[in-house]
Amino acid sequence: MKLYYSPGACSLSPHIVLAEAGLSCEFEKVDLSSKRTERGTDYLSINPKGYVPALELDDGEVLTEGPAITQYLADRVPEKQLAPPAGSMARYRLQEWLNFISTELHKSFSPLFNPAASDEWKAAVKELLGRRMAVIAKQLEAKNFITGETFTVADAYLFTVLRWAAYVKFDLSPWPVLAAYMERVAARPAVQQALREEGLITG
Repeated sequence: MKLYYSPGACSLSPHIVLAEAGLSCEFEKVDLSSKRTERGTDYLSINPKGYVPALELDDGEVLTEGPAITQYLADRVPEKQLAPPAGSMARYRLQEWLNFISTELHKSFSPLFNPAASDEWKAAVKELLGRRMAVIAKQLEAKNFITGETFTVADAYLFTVLRWAAYVKFDLSPWPVLAAYMERVAARPAVQQALREEGLITG
């Protein structure tokens, strides 16, 4: 397998899952502005959507969209419990959170990275994000992870998205439970490995 990624982008989520799963994978960095990979390949020929992540499978198929990729990886190693069994209510709860993170958090951060976005727009986005963060914080009040006491692919995604808050100066301090959650996830050896491999931390 090969994961196409950009450091710190949402592709960090499947990178973490690969490390948690202990699956063998190559990594190829993508320049999202030029749409070229570090080996000079036209990334649009791999993923016409033009964004990361993309996972090239051993048979040559390419799977895109982070939540789909991470569930595929989790199902490769069910013994790691990175996702509940397919068809179970717990799996649907996992998908519920993956969808919430994708549509309500991930996409809401996008304007904050856009230099063309007006201050008024960014202020409105931050207000909306605050309401969404309150939902996440409430869920984590009595849980170590977003679906309970087991780390899942949804935590890899949530951790990845919440990391962006520091880059766009979105203050998470009103929700101390989120800071504790981030520390807890960041301390996981697999998460440390993925962060190092993307050059996001040293040591």
